Amino acid sequence: MQAIRGMNDILPDAVHWWQMVERTAREVLELYGYREIRTPVVEKLELFARSIGESTDIVEKEMYAFADRKGQWLALRPEATASVVRAFIEHNLQADPLARKFYTIGPMFRHERPQKGRYRQFHQIDAEVFGIDDPLLDAEVMIMLCDFFQRLGLEGVGLHINSLGCPKCRPLFRDDLKQFLHQRASQLCPDCDRRRHVNPLRVFDCKVDRCREALAGAPELVRYLCDECARHFEKVQAYLAGLGVAFTVDPRMVRGLDYYMRTTFEVVTDRLGAQNAVGGGGRYNGLMRDLGGPDLPGIGFAIGMERLILLLQQGHHLAAGSPHVFMAVLGEKPVLEAFRAVQALRGAGIAVEMAYGGGSLKSQMRRADKLAAAHVVILGEEELAKGVAVVRNMKEKSQAEVPLSDLVEFFKGHILAARGQTPGFGPTPSK
Repeated sequence: MQAIRGMNDILPDAVHWWQMVERTAREVLELYGYREIRTPVVEKLELFARSIGESTDIVEKEMYAFADRKGQWLALRPEATASVVRAFIEHNLQADPLARKFYTIGPMFRHERPQKGRYRQFHQIDAEVFGIDDPLLDAEVMIMLCDFFQRLGLEGVGLHINSLGCPKCRPLFRDDLKQFLHQRASQLCPDCDRRRHVNPLRVFDCKVDRCREALAGAPELVRYLCDECARHFEKVQAYLAGLGVAFTVDPRMVRGLDYYMRTTFEVVTDRLGAQNAVGGGGRYNGLMRDLGGPDLPGIGFAIGMERLILLLQQGHHLAAGSPHVFMAVLGEKPVLEAFRAVQALRGAGIAVEMAYGGGSLKSQMRRADKLAAAHVVILGEEELAKGVAVVRNMKEKSQAEVPLSDLVEFFKGHILAARGQTPGFGPTPSK
């Protein structure tokens, strides 16, 4: 048996990258006042059809949809925003003064052709804010995203922004764009030839070279903005510039989902080929109302974790976590005392592994070496009789006898003080 194509195992040798990214995301998001929410991976199909838009590729071709035993149509979630909005409405979180900023981390599902950093089961870090219609928040959300990438040490990325206007100013742009695309219909790929009728903005998101060439001279939405949308976008840019955040106004950037309006943004890289966005989002005022909730504005973003980790791994090494201590036991009599010592060390926050089933000292030392343990505690019958253990420093190749009753304090003093932190199996990034 093998895993389904495009749905990958994350093995222990790689999972420490994921843990580091998730830990950093939680630290940054909670610093900015976001609270975690967890929603089901299965929702009613109607939720995504209404929120994402029935004419999008996701709803038309990419969703994992199925009928349950009662004939109700369900879907594996292709994105997180609709689920978070649904939960906000269902649980009346509008009444909670703290319920304005949310984040969630987890798997999403789309049935598309797997490629580098883009899979059928993929993972996102998703952030959403409800009830605040202020260009200052738009800027803060993007600054937070840049802050997150900076803390990860991510290089070679840039922030691109655009405005998608609103229901007042977008119709005229759509009409002019449709007319422009009609004149170049013969140059478009089959997908874009269909999109120009039902969802013409999505043509800008096509990666096919001939479609990109056909769009030369196409109308730009930023030139059609109404006065209110133009002022909003100008303020967003002023706030970003005021904090020294570098950005590029990309008039051809669109989002793949129908609910976006006004500010939209992406963090892009030149290191992943045509699929160059590692994170993006924007404002979606009106989505909550359309899903039957209060008429509250919203803004949010999603970060593709697979792509982000691919970028982080380029030219970098992240050491997997190793135990601080390996307990080597010689003979039957010391086993119980060694087990007590192991549990006492773990109780003090010190990561320990031990040899199960015994074995020669040589074989146990090989095991400690493979685990890259910093210290080995050797306890045999002779040491047990003396009430001591031999502690070997694997890096310095030195050793000393330590009373069994002092083992915890010994390692607390040597390991914790040396590292200046609470130990564990967490990774330490290094170039």
